[in-house]
Amino acid sequence: MRLFWLLMSALGGGLILLIANHDSGRVFGLENSAFAATLYLGLWAAVLIVGFLGSGLRIGDVARTLAFWVFLLLALVAAYQYRYELQDFASRVTAGLMPGSPMTTVSKNGQIHVIVERSSSGQFEVIADVNGTRLRMLIDTGASSMVLSDEDARAAGFEPERLRFVVPVATANGTTVVARARADTVNVGAISRNDIPIYMAQAGRLDQSLLGMSFINTLNGFDLRGDRIVLRD
Repeated sequence: MRLFWLLMSALGGGLILLIANHDSGRVFGLENSAFAATLYLGLWAAVLIVGFLGSGLRIGDVARTLAFWVFLLLALVAAYQYRYELQDFASRVTAGLMPGSPMTTVSKNGQIHVIVERSSSGQFEVIADVNGTRLRMLIDTGASSMVLSDEDARAAGFEPERLRFVVPVATANGTTVVARARADTVNVGAISRNDIPIYMAQAGRLDQSLLGMSFINTLNGFDLRGDRIVLRD
């Protein structure tokens, strides 16, 4: 307790000096703001010193405890500083374990990049989220719209029986008709769109859902880089 009051007296004296020298702007050659910051840090240092000494712990135990908290603080600061690189690394690991998983990176200016690796079939397939349902879709820049297969449409909560298949479309296998609808949400990695037009294929007409230009046109752009396609938002 004697040490505590000595420290508090020293800090109190410093506070009085700070108030008394307010007009001059300096205390012991330091600017008032710097001297005030020193007093603030001194207060916390006094609390820590008295707390450790009053706990009865040995110096070695105190040193190990301080080292642990300093290491933890530095680790948190490092994680924050390299958060974008760590996010990119985590996305790459996920994509390697789950083919089709989009890799999301965020640049320092806040621009979102979603990277999709070419699949073993030679095409760009991505796991997208439509109305809260994860669907594997083919990124098709030749398709004017997003089109869901009958199976995927049902999984995403649509009821094809209640839709009108009256919109004619041309496909590689000839002309067919699809139904027009709207998706509440479509997410590809960190890229999210709401209330977006979407089409439903008739049963047996489409093997895999398509992520077409009606979604891609909402982006800032996209780049094809070898075995990767990068969607920029």
